[in-house]
Amino acid sequence: MTFYQKLKNKIVNKQQLSERLNQWKADKQTIVFTNGCFDILHRGHVEYLNHARDLGNKLVLGLNTDNSVKRLGKSPERPINTEDTRAIILAGLECVDAIILFDEDTPLELIKFVQPDVLVKGNDYKAEAIVGYDEVTNRGGKVITIQLVEGFSTTKLIEKMKSDK
Repeated sequence: MTFYQKLKNKIVNKQQLSERLNQWKADKQTIVFTNGCFDILHRGHVEYLNHARDLGNKLVLGLNTDNSVKRLGKSPERPINTEDTRAIILAGLECVDAIILFDEDTPLELIKFVQPDVLVKGNDYKAEAIVGYDEVTNRGGKVITIQLVEGFSTTKLIEKMKSDK
């Protein structure tokens, strides 16, 4: 299998993810789930995802589709990178075990589908306010917030690129 095929293998649909989740759960692996846009990958993203992966054995990443990013209202030009490009870049990270795109406004249905042992978001959220909190904690799972790396965000990168022109 080529390196590119290995990357593409991490990007899954629901059926493929279901098969992997069943195997991982049968192997008693701790499943961690997080989600986001990850538009322009930066140090903050990499540290966040590695920290998330350290909370379990397998990291499933729900990736917003281009349409769902636009509906988030970040800015008219977002996303900068297409969903396919963002997925391939993220697949190149060793800490990410599976990537699944979602088009909904929130990842709630995906969280219900994955049934992670650990749900992770940045500490810009309060744990109780994170989408999926009730679903995960009611099953005995944990919801954890991770300290974000100060000074790193896609929005700040875009602003810097515009000001450097």
